[in-house]
Amino acid sequence: MSEQIIFDNKQFFEGYKAIRDRETNLNDLLEQPAMKRLLPDLAGKTVLDLGCGYGHNCVDFIEHGAAKVIGIDISKKMLEVAMRKSSHKNIEYINMSMTEIASLPYKFDLVYSSLAFHYIEDFEKLTADIYSLLNDNGCLLFSQDHPITTATADGMGHWNMDENGNRISYTFSNYGQEGKREFHWITDGVINYHRTVGSLITTLAKMGFIIDTVEEPTPKKWAIEKYPIITKEFLKPSFIIVKAKKG
Repeated sequence: MSEQIIFDNKQFFEGYKAIRDRETNLNDLLEQPAMKRLLPDLAGKTVLDLGCGYGHNCVDFIEHGAAKVIGIDISKKMLEVAMRKSSHKNIEYINMSMTEIASLPYKFDLVYSSLAFHYIEDFEKLTADIYSLLNDNGCLLFSQDHPITTATADGMGHWNMDENGNRISYTFSNYGQEGKREFHWITDGVINYHRTVGSLITTLAKMGFIIDTVEEPTPKKWAIEKYPIITKEFLKPSFIIVKAKKG
């Protein structure tokens, strides 16, 4: 089953772009700095970016010395932007689902994905396909919505406030019940798939991956100074990042 093509919905696409264009978005203040810090040496390497979106990371990989980058995304709208604003002779963009990557005629030193795996229903198949596409000692680096965030059955937990309106805790439920979640984010009918942390890591390990790092990024001082409300990440993480090597 292919992931939902929500990013080709005009309302969602424009709403998401508005979020990413803000200086105070969590991707740029929290998730991306952590992902960049965990990147392996890319000099002369081949990279596959799953859910490449606007192609920003594909360009970054080239700037870090990658010899060849393949960026795939199921969204035609995203790839139109990528090909217009993030083009390079050593970057190839392909409109395809992550569920179809086994058909790619390449091998890679790094498979990378930023905030896309929670849209995939069959994580076991995805990790098997990635394992097959990696060269020996190749690396998988991905981030996704934290399972605490995806857990609640309607897809949305809620913050608890003190008498002054300050966040003091976060309430969620249904953590142990994996599966499909449908909720409102920018528009109605957004779908992702909840898996526990244990399920994520165990699936990778059973596939043959050696886990290097599991990180739940918290904000650095510079990010707090820029966006003080981001201190909420010390109460409840928004993202989980996993770095693993092909065994």
